[in-house]
Amino acid sequence: MALTTGIVGLPNVGKSTLFNAITQAGAESANYPFCTIDPNVGIVEVPDVRLQKLTELVTPKKTIPTAFEFTDIAGIVEGASKGEGLGNKFLSHIRQVDAISHVVRCFADENITHVSGGVDPLRDIQVINLELILADFETIDKRFTRVAKLAKTKDKEAVAELEVLEMLKAAFEEEKPARSIDFTDEQLAIVKQFHLLTIKPVLYVANVSEDDLLAPDDNEYVQKVKEFAHAENSEVIVVCAKIESEIAELEGEEKDMFLEELGIEESGLDQLIRAAYQLLGLQTYFTAGVQEVRAWTFRKGTKAPQAAGIIHTDFEKGFIRAETVSYDDLMEAGSMNAAKEKGKVRLEGKEYIVQDGDVIHFRFNV
Repeated sequence: MALTTGIVGLPNVGKSTLFNAITQAGAESANYPFCTIDPNVGIVEVPDVRLQKLTELVTPKKTIPTAFEFTDIAGIVEGASKGEGLGNKFLSHIRQVDAISHVVRCFADENITHVSGGVDPLRDIQVINLELILADFETIDKRFTRVAKLAKTKDKEAVAELEVLEMLKAAFEEEKPARSIDFTDEQLAIVKQFHLLTIKPVLYVANVSEDDLLAPDDNEYVQKVKEFAHAENSEVIVVCAKIESEIAELEGEEKDMFLEELGIEESGLDQLIRAAYQLLGLQTYFTAGVQEVRAWTFRKGTKAPQAAGIIHTDFEKGFIRAETVSYDDLMEAGSMNAAKEKGKVRLEGKEYIVQDGDVIHFRFNV
């Protein structure tokens, strides 16, 4: 499932440091704008304790986690929508991603230059949001006159599109993103044709100093970001990119010990990956057998045959039924046989909507 979230932000807010920590891909990270010219793409495993527990229960020959894609997009500056910096190129890269992880600098450090001269997370957020809005305004403005002429002829499709364009124009003039508008399903289908930047869901990533990591709510910058995000129904993840880059170099017990020394239960990156995954409405089901235990990504609302098709198209074409048990029921029972004896394994048909955490064995015939 080729869905990706783009990591965006002003120059020198910690984007590439964070991306390197996520993927260990070695994207260039330096103390000057535009050190990341082309977007770096990295595939990461989605952390899920359930996969580990299933592995312990089933003891398969191998375990395969599901994965998620991050794209590191170079820093945007004021005027990007008019081509300032490398604006046009950066905006085109954002257009290619499905969601946005917006990194915001919430720490002061005189050794790290700020492109605007000082730390102000709300100003930084508004700079980027405005550039995306201006780019979107240009997109709809090009359609407006032509669609308005068609609408005068009572063309039904044009009338419907014009209504949407007017809603978007009103929002943009108030410097509000497209995602702030409550569209109907029919209107949203029209909006999707425009490939707008501001319709994409956003997750804010507050990058704090090492000193603030354990008590982020004491950081006034973080508080401001949370208030802003809450107003637009977005989520905030707090990380220290510097520490995350150190954690990323550790594995197993070393990593656990380091986290324990820091006094945190889970790395910020694990939280970020999971939050970005969920931001796109993605969920996980599992297959579990002696050959392998595996996690599979699916869109929330997916029916059983389409979920089977993620494994192989033949599974969808010849779908018969899905033998399904919830992860919680399986773990409580202690084995698949015990779960069957307790009546926890269900036979689901073509209309079954797969749930997050389902453990499924698909029956098919081609």
